[in-house]
Amino acid sequence: MTAFNSFSIKLSKIPSILLGIFALMLIVVSQNSKFSSSHVSKAKFIAPPPAIERFAFGFQEIIADMMWIRAIQDMDYCDTLAGTVSGVSICVSNSWLYKMIDAITNLSPSFRAPYAVGSLALTILITDVDGATKIFEKAVSKFPTDWPILYRAAYHYMYEVKDNKRAADLLIEAAKHGAPAWTRSLAGRLYSDSGNLDLAENLLKDMRESNQDESLVKRLEDKIKSMKTKKMDK
Repeated sequence: MTAFNSFSIKLSKIPSILLGIFALMLIVVSQNSKFSSSHVSKAKFIAPPPAIERFAFGFQEIIADMMWIRAIQDMDYCDTLAGTVSGVSICVSNSWLYKMIDAITNLSPSFRAPYAVGSLALTILITDVDGATKIFEKAVSKFPTDWPILYRAAYHYMYEVKDNKRAADLLIEAAKHGAPAWTRSLAGRLYSDSGNLDLAENLLKDMRESNQDESLVKRLEDKIKSMKTKKMDK
C-alpha cells in the first residue's frame, strides 16, 4: 500500500471518528448532568441544539439512533414541574423529552418508534401537552395510514387537549386504515361528548397487548382511575 493510499484511508475515517466523539459527548454530558446533583429530580439534562439535522454531515440516521437510545433511558424525566392535577404531575411545555423527540424525528423523519412511543411518553408519563401535540401532529402527517398512531393521537386530543371532535376525526381515520370496527361507534359517542372513558380503556388494552413499557401502562391506569373518580363525583 502506498503512502498516498494510506493517507486517503485515514482521511476517510475522520467523519466516523468525529461522529463517535459527538455521540459520546452527547451521552456523557447528559449523564454527567444527571448525576451532578444528589437528587435525580434536580438534574438538568442538556437538550440537543436547534436544527441539529443541519450539522449531521450525512450521519442523520446514526445520530438519531444514538439520541433515541439516550431518550428512552429517561422518558419519565420532567425538567420543570408545573403542578399536579388529581395526583398526576404536569410538566412545563416543550420539555427536554419533547426537544429530544423533535430532534430525532427531524434527523430521521421515517423512524416510527419516536413518533409512536415518544408521543405516548409525552402525553401519559410527563403530561407535556403542547410537546405531545406537536409530535402527534408530526406523526399523523408522516404516517397518515398508521392506525395505532392515529388511535393514540385520538386519546391525547380527547383526554389532554379536551378536543373531542379532533379525537373523533382521528378515530374515523384509524377505522379507515385497519382499526377495529368499534372505533367508528366510539367516534360517534365522542362527537356527542361521551365515550371518553371507553377510548382510554381501549388504549390501555392496546398498550398491554403490544407490550408497551410498564411505566406507561401504570401511568395510564392511574389516569383512568382519576377519570372514573371524576365521573362518580358528578
